[in-house]
Amino acid sequence: MYDYIKGIFTYKTSSSKGNFATVQTGGGVGYLFEIMSRDFALLPEINSELKMYSVLIHREDKMSLCGFLKREDRDIFNILTSVSGVGSKMALVLLDSFEVSDLVGFVLDGNYKELTRAKGVGPKLAQKIILELKDKLTSYQGVMPALKPAGVSAFVSSQNVEDAQMVLFSLGYTSEEVSSAISNALGKLSDKASAEDILKESLKILSV
Repeated sequence: MYDYIKGIFTYKTSSSKGNFATVQTGGGVGYLFEIMSRDFALLPEINSELKMYSVLIHREDKMSLCGFLKREDRDIFNILTSVSGVGSKMALVLLDSFEVSDLVGFVLDGNYKELTRAKGVGPKLAQKIILELKDKLTSYQGVMPALKPAGVSAFVSSQNVEDAQMVLFSLGYTSEEVSSAISNALGKLSDKASAEDILKESLKILSV
């Protein structure tokens, strides 16, 4: 429903129920977001302008908003909560425990043991996340342009480039964003760069 909400950061609170921040928009409406601990620590000073990427959570008993300072965190949150057994609280815990690039890397490598380092994630749930998330991240069927910018070694694996592209498309980035990010990432990496290396560097570029 909302892509992001931009306004004045007016209030924050942290308790056993979670971390929350309020953003007031024009007209005096304040939106309350539940956010990650990592984002809570990065909030600006009160009365500063703040842009929050948002997800509307609709349950039978209530509606709420989850907010993220980075778009890629919001997008992987949406994919995580599409996994059966992973609710918004668990998705926030996972994102608090791992950077997006690391989390995606664990999934693509099938490394469920790393996921169990997150609080409340046991081996069975970790394996389930790997199974369902890997399919969601690698099932993009769009047309992906071949990327081999000038000056980049011809020995960079085209399969690794395509694998990184596929994940970025599944996270919701446009063709222009993916093309630009991967082109810039390849210019900074060696000819032995793995798909995970390309993905991590691309996400860094996209998060700026």
